[in-house]
Amino acid sequence: MNILEQIIADKRIEIAERKQLESLAALQARFSSTGSRPDFVAALRAVPMGLIAEVKRRSPSAGMIRDPFDPAAIAKDYEANGAQAISCLMDGKYFGGGAEDFSKVRNAVGLPMLYKEFVVDPWQVAHAKVMGASAVLLIVGALTDAELASLIHDIQAARLQPLVEVHDRDEMLRAIDAGADCIGINNRNLKTFATKLETTYELKEMAPSNCTLVSESGIKTPADVAQLRAAGVHAVLVGESLLREPSPGAAAAYLMSLI
Repeated sequence: MNILEQIIADKRIEIAERKQLESLAALQARFSSTGSRPDFVAALRAVPMGLIAEVKRRSPSAGMIRDPFDPAAIAKDYEANGAQAISCLMDGKYFGGGAEDFSKVRNAVGLPMLYKEFVVDPWQVAHAKVMGASAVLLIVGALTDAELASLIHDIQAARLQPLVEVHDRDEMLRAIDAGADCIGINNRNLKTFATKLETTYELKEMAPSNCTLVSESGIKTPADVAQLRAAGVHAVLVGESLLREPSPGAAAAYLMSLI
């Protein structure tokens, strides 16, 4: 069992337990009192190259990334330095994230937020809605074709944006077949954790012309961002390299300085 498979197995148990505390129907009943949030794709496409800046405490591959960790302050720093959206980790066991961090960020900034989670159940889509997300991550490698199509439908029905993440050609084909119109190409190999931007360059050629493309992982320099833009990518999702700097916002501004 690789790390993704282990995380997903644990996540299914976690969500089953959470559904005992608050049902899907109870979450959906709160939709009417949930305010509207800014459009995720519109924000990314409003500039020559969008930046989704990530709020993340730790990861299985990198360990602790930032300590002390103040999610609201980090998000404000990103917003002040031009980020178009914020990605916030929801997984607690492996990434040190969760609803408390998400709420702190949501209350601190006005940017669209990505519910960055290992989504396996409609309950999580409803949770994202009531938390104030604008978009929800779906990882193709964690889902069957039927689950992927169903969750895309659920996210769109909740008037949120699915960001469908792929790692290879097979997953890219599955995302396209499921009707994804915003695809994140993750440059990290989930088996080795090595990253290479060539993954984005290869897979983007398969994308439909109307698809919003986001490159994820391994983006470290202004030149990387400029090359991705020249290749036709619409946005980048960056976290670790920014979070290791004294000012993540200043690091974000520098990263995007050639655009």
